[in-house]
Amino acid sequence: MRETMDYLKERCKAVVYSIPESEWNVLIDLIISKEKIFVYGSGRSGLIGQLFSVRMVQLGLNVHFVGDMTTPIIGKNDLTLLISNTGRTMSVVQTAEIARRVGSHVVSLTSSGTSKLAAASNTTIIFNITKYEADSKLAPLGTIFEDTVLFFFDCIVPELMRRLNVTEEDMRKRHAIWV
Repeated sequence: MRETMDYLKERCKAVVYSIPESEWNVLIDLIISKEKIFVYGSGRSGLIGQLFSVRMVQLGLNVHFVGDMTTPIIGKNDLTLLISNTGRTMSVVQTAEIARRVGSHVVSLTSSGTSKLAAASNTTIIFNITKYEADSKLAPLGTIFEDTVLFFFDCIVPELMRRLNVTEEDMRKRHAIWV
C-alpha cells in the first residue's frame, strides 16, 4: 500500500504542477464571476464533481449538480464545469454542447485536448496523463485522473476562500447538518 500511496502522490503532484497557473486563475475568476455554477461528470468523475460542488456551496456560491431534481436551467451568465477523463462520455459532451449553445461558459477538465468535450468547451484544462499511467497496476482505469482532479479542486479552495474573503468558520456555518 505504501508503494501505491507514493505512486499516487507523485503522479498527482506532477500532473497538477503541469497545469499552467494562468489556467488555475481563469477557472477561479470564472467561478467567482458567474451567477450560477453547474457541475457535471459521469461515474467517478461525477463523484469528484459533487465533492467540489459541496465545497463551493460551503464557500457561499450558487452551485448545482446537473441531473439533480432541483437543478435549474443553465443560462447565459452561468459557468458549466464538466469533468471527463477521455472527453468522450456522451452525457458530458451533450451537456457541454447544450450549455454552450445557451451561452454558458463551458470549462472542461479532461486528459484529452483533442476530444469532443474539449471541442465543445470554451475553456479546457488538460490533465497530462500518459497511457502508461492510465493502465498502471497501481492506478487502474481512471484513478490518476480522478485523484488529480480532486487534488486540483482542493488546491483551488484556499484561493477561493482568500478571494471571496471566506473563513473556515464561514464555511462551517454552511456545512450540512442532518441532526
